[in-house]
Amino acid sequence: MDDITPSLRQEEQSSGRTIVLLGGDWTAAQLASASVWRMVKSHLAGLKGGQDWDLRQVGALDHLGALTLWNHWGRQWPTHMEANPSQRALLERVASYPFVPAASGRRSFSQRVDEFGLGVESALAQMRDFVVLMGQLLLDILRLVAAPHKGPWRDFSGHLFRIGAQALPITALVGFLIGVVLAYLMSQILRQFGAEAFIVNILGLALIRELGPLLAAVLIAGRSGSAITAQIGVMRVTEELDAMRVLGIPAGFRLVLPRALALAIVMPLISVWTSMAALLGGMLAADITLGITPSFFFEALPKAVPIANLTLASAKALVFGVSIALIGCHYGLRVKPNTESLGQGTTASVVASITAVILIDALFAVLFKKVGM
Repeated sequence: MDDITPSLRQEEQSSGRTIVLLGGDWTAAQLASASVWRMVKSHLAGLKGGQDWDLRQVGALDHLGALTLWNHWGRQWPTHMEANPSQRALLERVASYPFVPAASGRRSFSQRVDEFGLGVESALAQMRDFVVLMGQLLLDILRLVAAPHKGPWRDFSGHLFRIGAQALPITALVGFLIGVVLAYLMSQILRQFGAEAFIVNILGLALIRELGPLLAAVLIAGRSGSAITAQIGVMRVTEELDAMRVLGIPAGFRLVLPRALALAIVMPLISVWTSMAALLGGMLAADITLGITPSFFFEALPKAVPIANLTLASAKALVFGVSIALIGCHYGLRVKPNTESLGQGTTASVVASITAVILIDALFAVLFKKVGM
């Protein structure tokens, strides 16, 4: 064993007492080794207590070594200890530290009640802030109608391009693949019953009424909803929001309104675009697997899916867009001026947006179950 490796051995004194002689370096550099630490802990655990201690042969002693000894002594001085002045001073400094007990893994009933109450209070505060944000958006829309020449049209056009035009490739690709997958899966079942022609009814109703708007909203929530939160959150971190407040620039009119208007206009268009791409993929897959020609598909689709379904899907997509914009702005405005809060807010925004989209879709399905059927 090296001279610097921590060591301890017991010797019997003439008086009948046992003395523990320490050697080596009792420092973090040595105790950081797993094998050395296990050896030291096992040797210390083998001591029965009541021994005298001699630290004078220790080469180096730091706070970790002193704390290890102090904790082994039960945070009490041994009956007799030999140490040089620097070692004694270090041990006295460690002994002066307040004892912080390890946190218990079990929480009491009162702590659970307190945590539940804090969670409810936080949820109610978020609901209040979201309602305030919706009310402010309504007032900003009235202000825009009263003075349209003062509106943030440049920001609005920029968001139209970034949220709408730049999202067309990914939404078309995902919609096309979903249409292909659905057609392939349904063709296996319909062929067994000789009902191949009904694939037009199933694809048309499922994609136009439900999957098209839902897929578009989920993609926009993950792509643009997170971007909205990150943009506003970075403005909080860089203190741009504080500068806007000092200059008297309303954050709702310049930040929330153009994003909400852009998503309200873009989402119905992207929904139709995604549905068209999904129908194209389903039509090609149906032609390959079932022999349903594109001409038959185009002829049967208007008869199978009434136009009311497209109107319902567009209205639903509009609500999706406004909800995604409001949720993204809500979490962006709640970001604190640090990067950790920015990451948490962006993640929460995406999760809340997708959850809201699914809940709104379920609500529309229940309320308008007889429309277009």
